[in-house]
Amino acid sequence: MSASDTSAMSTVRLFAAVLPPEEVAEQLAVAVAGLRGLPGADGLRWTGVPGWHFTLAFYGEVDEDVVPELSERLARAAHRTDAFALSVCGGGQFGHGRALWAGAAGEVNVLRLLADRAEAAGRKAGVEMGEHRRYQAHLTVARSREAFEVRPYVEALDAFTSRTWTVDDLALVRSNLPKSGVPGEQPRYEVVARWPLGAAG
Repeated sequence: MSASDTSAMSTVRLFAAVLPPEEVAEQLAVAVAGLRGLPGADGLRWTGVPGWHFTLAFYGEVDEDVVPELSERLARAAHRTDAFALSVCGGGQFGHGRALWAGAAGEVNVLRLLADRAEAAGRKAGVEMGEHRRYQAHLTVARSREAFEVRPYVEALDAFTSRTWTVDDLALVRSNLPKSGVPGEQPRYEVVARWPLGAAG
C-alpha cells in the first residue's frame, strides 16, 4: 500500500466546542435526572456528562493531514476572541423532539462569533462545511430516532440556569462512534487540543 493510499484511509471525526466546567455539568446532571423521572423518559436516548458540550463547528471526517492546518487556524480564532461569560440556561428541541437540548445565556453573541470563526477555520483549511446556518447554542441532553413530544422536558429545562463561568478556551474534539452494536451506546469524545482565548493565547 502506498503512502497516498494510507493517507486517503486515515481520517478522524472532529468538531470544535466549548466544554462546560465540571461543576456546571454536575448542576445540569441534577436537572436532567429530574427530566428522566418524567413519564415516557425511557423513550429517549439520554446523553451523559462526558458527552456534554456546545458544538461550535462540526467538521465530520477529516483527513489527518488536514488537522495541522485546521489546528493552526483554530488557534488563531481563539487568539482573536476574548474570554466571555456563559451559563447553561433554558432548553429547546430540534426535529420534532429528535434532539432535546439545554441552551445558553450570558455573552452568547461572543459564543456565536467564536462559532463563526471556528466554521471559517474549517473552510479555510479545506474542510467541506456545507451550507452556513445561523448558530444556535445547544448542549444535547437526549435524542430520539422518531418524533417525540418533548414539550414537558423543554418546559422543565426552561426553569434551569447554571452558575455563570468564564469561557477561556476553545477545544478540538474527536468523536469516536460506537462500534459494539450495543443499543444506546454513546460516542466517546476525546479532546485533541485546547487553545486559550484572547491575546494571552
